[in-house]
Amino acid sequence: MANTANKSSRKCGVLLPIFSLSSEYGIGTFSKEAYDFVDFLEEAGQSYWQLLPLGPTSYGDSPYQSFSTFAGNPYFIDINTLIDEGLLTKKDAGRYNFGGSEEYIDYEKIYDSRFKLLKTAYDNFVKNSKSYADRAKKFETYKKSRDNFWLADYALFMALKNDNGGRSWNTWEEGVRLRKPAAIKAAKEKYKEEIDFYCFLQFLFSEQWGKLKAYANKKGIDIIGDIPIYVAFDSSDTWANPELFHLDENNEPIDVAGCPPDAFSATGQLWGNPLYKWDYHEKTGYKWWLKRIAHCYKIYDVVRIDHFRGFDEYYAIPYGHPTAEHGKWKKGPGYKLFDAMKKELGEKRVIAEDLGFLTESVIKLVKKTGYPGMKILQFAFDSREESDYLPHNYIKNCIVYTGTHDNDTTRNWFDTLPRADKKFCKEYLGIKKSSDAVWAVIRSAFASVSDTVIIPMQDYLELPGYARINTPSTLGGNWVWRLKKDALTPEIAGKMKDFARIYRRLP
Repeated sequence: MANTANKSSRKCGVLLPIFSLSSEYGIGTFSKEAYDFVDFLEEAGQSYWQLLPLGPTSYGDSPYQSFSTFAGNPYFIDINTLIDEGLLTKKDAGRYNFGGSEEYIDYEKIYDSRFKLLKTAYDNFVKNSKSYADRAKKFETYKKSRDNFWLADYALFMALKNDNGGRSWNTWEEGVRLRKPAAIKAAKEKYKEEIDFYCFLQFLFSEQWGKLKAYANKKGIDIIGDIPIYVAFDSSDTWANPELFHLDENNEPIDVAGCPPDAFSATGQLWGNPLYKWDYHEKTGYKWWLKRIAHCYKIYDVVRIDHFRGFDEYYAIPYGHPTAEHGKWKKGPGYKLFDAMKKELGEKRVIAEDLGFLTESVIKLVKKTGYPGMKILQFAFDSREESDYLPHNYIKNCIVYTGTHDNDTTRNWFDTLPRADKKFCKEYLGIKKSSDAVWAVIRSAFASVSDTVIIPMQDYLELPGYARINTPSTLGGNWVWRLKKDALTPEIAGKMKDFARIYRRLP
């Protein structure tokens, strides 16, 4: 993912969220199926596995609204591994209903069952601590590690959240809401066991993810992670570090994040995340940001930074407004943050998510960082105008996708294209039959000069619209699609490898 001109820098990979794997017990996890997927990627001549953010999800199940930017999602802890380790039995797992569909996640059932089952594993760990003496030592070391500076706040936040019926922290009793020392001390004592349980979940997540990532790396597969620019308001990050954000003296937001009205949305997009107090971050030398990014490189090889535009200018909407119509553009940190990052961490592999309307100054910022931006083929075929997303307009230093997690599957996208756009698309791709469209779009990505091609797994499988991951600005029915157990065939792997070979993208 470097800006190099030699042929060997050409690579390809697949976008597939962890939750979309066909693991047992209702949701994709760090299971045998995850290791099988790595083997499949190796067999298919791929170099990258791109994921969505791995944080613990909240209301709405979006990985982009997490309870912590540092913690991992306990749903991804593999139950069968815990059974193999003696922390659970098949009978324990069999007590719960995790949802009946092979292709969809039932988050309500997962939420109702997963933590209870994981609590049984924790209780068994504590009860049989003599049998797990080595592991217990590792757990203590994990809790004390300087890398896990965020852990105590996160675990206490989750315990308090449960005690408050899941309500947002700004509705809690004043002592804990404003983190008054006496109230925090009392809470740590009161929820001691529950805090330890949430630490244990992070320990298990870290162990299991570490092993899976090491396995992928050994097979020549690098992991592309995803970091949202903003954190959720209802997160341990905001609660524990109010000074980092644009909040008033009661720790309520002054203004929040979103996007102004455009062709896609008449009232804009109101995301509601708290905005950063960038002048404060600059005074600290961007200390919190550098910790956040350093943490990402412990768990990923490459990091895609979401909404890159927000570092140049960000849209601030007064808190409490029902739509995004009355916001103002404000100046972000610009190159200063990335300069600090390069000095502290050295040159790292980054993908800048630079989609949407780009001003001259954002284009300049992306160029100055040297990071590759993104090209989306589904945005290319507007018969009325020339598009930067058409492959003949690419440069080497970019990452090309058929679509991302926010796009429809390419099958459904093509089938529902307006007539004039579909005609242009067929002419451009040189196809007569609509049934050839998906692989023709994939081929045009592979044939482009772009260093790196990432294709969502649904597109290799030519799946229709039910396999879409997310429809932005909608609630419900998102983040639920899963692979069928027998979906990844040797034929598909062979076809993928052929494309990688023909277009000089083999590892």
